[in-house]
Amino acid sequence: MRAPRDGAAGAVVRGGADFAALGVAVGHATDEAGATGLTVVRGSRGALRGAAAVVGRATGTREMHAVSPEHLVDRIDAVLLTGGSAYGLDAAAGVMHWMEERGRGFPVGAGVVPIVPAAVVFDLAPLGRFDARPTAAMAYEACDRATPVGAEEGSVGAGTGATVGKAAGPARAMKGGVGCAVASAGETSVGAVAVVNAFGDVRDGAGRIVAGARAPGGGFADSAALVAAGAAGERFESGTSGAPSALRNTTLAVVAMSAPLTRLELAQVARAATAAFYRRITPAGTTFDGDVVFAVAALDGLGGGPGGGPGGGPGGGRGGVSAADARSTGRGAPPQQEVASAAAAPRHPTTAHGAESTPLPAGALMRFESLAVLALEAAIERAVRLARGRDAVPGCSDPASP
Repeated sequence: MRAPRDGAAGAVVRGGADFAALGVAVGHATDEAGATGLTVVRGSRGALRGAAAVVGRATGTREMHAVSPEHLVDRIDAVLLTGGSAYGLDAAAGVMHWMEERGRGFPVGAGVVPIVPAAVVFDLAPLGRFDARPTAAMAYEACDRATPVGAEEGSVGAGTGATVGKAAGPARAMKGGVGCAVASAGETSVGAVAVVNAFGDVRDGAGRIVAGARAPGGGFADSAALVAAGAAGERFESGTSGAPSALRNTTLAVVAMSAPLTRLELAQVARAATAAFYRRITPAGTTFDGDVVFAVAALDGLGGGPGGGPGGGPGGGRGGVSAADARSTGRGAPPQQEVASAAAAPRHPTTAHGAESTPLPAGALMRFESLAVLALEAAIERAVRLARGRDAVPGCSDPASP
């Protein structure tokens, strides 16, 4: 991993999903045969506050206004990252169903309306089947199985059909996937989940390509160099329909904070975190990318970090959520069981009604920004290092040839 930078001196970056102190849980559902799937990031015990930053022009999204600082509704219930291109957005109904059963959502008198922003990756080709799309039942399952600790990585969930390094054409691409990481400095932590389906190559902290477009004679072709030289242009058009094959590239991410930031602060963290794309994916942010970073924080201060209360680790007095607590909220758990602890959690900088109040000091916000970049960089690299190859597209975690 790269050395700590930009106000993150002394930061520790850990690979894997240990989000217990952040108030979020991650769940996957996978259609292995169809090479598609989805990933849900939801609150461990209750609602989240959210924001987002968009990089590129080829996005597919749902409920993005709900993660705008200007929106009336000040909370979300989950973020859905899904394959299936725009077809996959229908799966959000399964997240809503799971939430409604547990009384989780925006209260509207007789019931609740769960708020579920979503974004898609294009995985309809070249792997699996074009007609395989994530379903609402899969999204319900992912919510039910979500855990704050130990979520799978690699070729799973929304990363099942992901590929990277497409500048030399799909036959020279490599497998993408899902990666998770946490960056911490003192009592401040940021976790990241990344779904990497990039047009560009993925690089390690030293700038070396670890997964990307493969050269005919072995090694890597260097997608950024191919694009700069104009050598990738003829590959952008499909030989059958004329549809741009480059419009199939997306990296999606969720970064989760250990303190209840305001929506405006979360929007700034999401924007800052996009630096990880440019550091680890080359090229990134092109016309043909549809990248999105969501930034979330527990609405009621369940995480650690500044303003979260005394103590700080998983299950501590800062409102950390232990794996055991989170797993107790599975299918059929009554709504009051899921939110009882949240009601007693520290609420700074939120009021008793969840309204945003005191902003963080500038130095504390910059710490979250720097840690978000570090965590997302590590998650992007892990997404490809743990991916398994299939359908003649190799992955970094494939067994070495004898």
